[in-house]
Amino acid sequence: MKASEIREFYSLLAEEKPNPEGELQFYSPYTLLVAVVLSAQATDVGVNKATDPLFKVADTPEKMLKLGERRLKRHIKTIGLYNSKAKNIIALSKQLLQRHGGIVPADRDMLEAFPGVGRKTANVVLNIAFKQPTIAVDTHVYRVSNRTGLALGKTPLEVETRLEKRTPAEFKLNAHHWLILHGRYICKARSPDCWRCPVVNVCKFELKTSQPTH
Repeated sequence: MKASEIREFYSLLAEEKPNPEGELQFYSPYTLLVAVVLSAQATDVGVNKATDPLFKVADTPEKMLKLGERRLKRHIKTIGLYNSKAKNIIALSKQLLQRHGGIVPADRDMLEAFPGVGRKTANVVLNIAFKQPTIAVDTHVYRVSNRTGLALGKTPLEVETRLEKRTPAEFKLNAHHWLILHGRYICKARSPDCWRCPVVNVCKFELKTSQPTH
């Protein structure tokens, strides 16, 4: 896409949803961090169902350690990879208390030092909790960026780097929200709803779908 098309792409998404938000439920930077760790290879809906009762009893690292790994597993057993995720959440809670006084740091390197936290998770926390203009690349963002021609890349990091360079500054804070929601509900993996897509005229995808007849 040309620079003018990229600006139009984001402008159209912004018209559709001026104030996009993530769909994970959280109450603090800590509960956001836990929710994002749990969301790996899981749906936000499934995570929210598990964290609703969990955060009522463990919404701080101190309470999470008191809850313990065994009881934490009971709360998140409906989520994929719950055994390893429970282990990581207990470990990161302990590390958060020992190294940061229980305060989630607004720093990517520090966040990535926690067990179970990768670049994508760190970017989500930095963006949502600390309003930093990071762009987290999940499967939806990766697909939308490549399919539309917004930012081509063979790896999530390549896509992230190109999105960082090509996204106009005024759109960066909300960029990953728009792209995730667009990929989740319109530019879907198997059958994109091109017929109702707000950015169809600037999208470079050649196999656009027509409006359903039923």
